[in-house]
Amino acid sequence: MSDETRILVVDDQTVVREGLVLLLELLPGIEVAGSAGDGEQALAMVGELRPDVVLMDLRMPRVDGVEATRRIKQAHPEVEVVVLTTYADDESIFAALRAGARGYLTKDAGADEIARAVAAVRGGAAQLDPAIQRRLVEAVAADQRPVRAARGELPDGLTRREAEVLALIAQGRSNTEIAGDLFISEATVKTHINNLFAKAGLRDRAQAVTYAFRHGLAGS
Repeated sequence: MSDETRILVVDDQTVVREGLVLLLELLPGIEVAGSAGDGEQALAMVGELRPDVVLMDLRMPRVDGVEATRRIKQAHPEVEVVVLTTYADDESIFAALRAGARGYLTKDAGADEIARAVAAVRGGAAQLDPAIQRRLVEAVAADQRPVRAARGELPDGLTRREAEVLALIAQGRSNTEIAGDLFISEATVKTHINNLFAKAGLRDRAQAVTYAFRHGLAGS
């Protein structure tokens, strides 16, 4: 099995699509499996090329990115999708996440950010642009009040340290940053995340943000 991550680039704008291909080809550990101009073409190419990750634009003709993501995840659940788009509106964010996208970056993201997102979703984590993660928290805040446990109690048996880690996730902090904030190792951070995800029944960081705010644990 190759150590390289095979990526399919999907964008209806030729200049953007070709630029992404050129950028990705310069990154170590990444192989561009192909490129598609819309969601319908992407669906066919995923079946043919079997990429590990699809870098997916949202706004496209025929089949848009959200619907293409939904169909890809239904037919090929092992394929991860990272949404890369100009639009950071809440409706698109939630629609993409509900459809199965595991990563979400704006199109001004640099090569390093894209590489981190690809590595994160390949490893089973979610990767959200910090600005988008903040908007997720704001959207949850506008939608409903936090449901707080009794004073001194934490939901689902979370420990104080797990609650601290959860609050930092909700603030958009990476595992490395959380480790620095709490003066613990990154391996310990991962252990806390695995434990709190298991206790709370969470699948990824996007769900963790929503959970943290609903339970009044998102911090300030």
